[in-house]
Amino acid sequence: MENIQNISVCFDVSLVTFHNAPADINFMSFIFDTLAKNSINVDMIAQAAPISAHTSISFTISDDDVGKVLNLIPSLREYSPDIKAVVSSGNSKISVYGEFMRDQYGVAAKVFKAASSVGADIRLVTTSEVDISLLITKDQENAVEQAIKNSF
Repeated sequence: MENIQNISVCFDVSLVTFHNAPADINFMSFIFDTLAKNSINVDMIAQAAPISAHTSISFTISDDDVGKVLNLIPSLREYSPDIKAVVSSGNSKISVYGEFMRDQYGVAAKVFKAASSVGADIRLVTTSEVDISLLITKDQENAVEQAIKNSF
């Protein structure tokens, strides 16, 4: 297996999750349009598989933007009164990048095994063909980063 080309760490990341959100693209559009209009940069985005007409939507923002998001929750509840918002600040994002990942099996297994070896508290995972990003608690960033580097 080839070596990863890059491991990056992003600090001071907050996870925002809306539980019991409508499982429709109109609501997702409304959320991200509202965030954009309020100059809130969104990074990782994940949606849980819908259950009936509801889902959970998670995304990350800078810790600096938590206050803005909290101020927007009432307007989001006007659209969907049943959503439950959960915000967790003080996280770090570790991204593993490599073009070789497109055609290589087992990369995710190595990353997750490395994170597991140090007892990482994984809050969110997003992937692409060439990237695996893990949101972890800030206090674990050095151990997780080193474990991933050692595994490759």
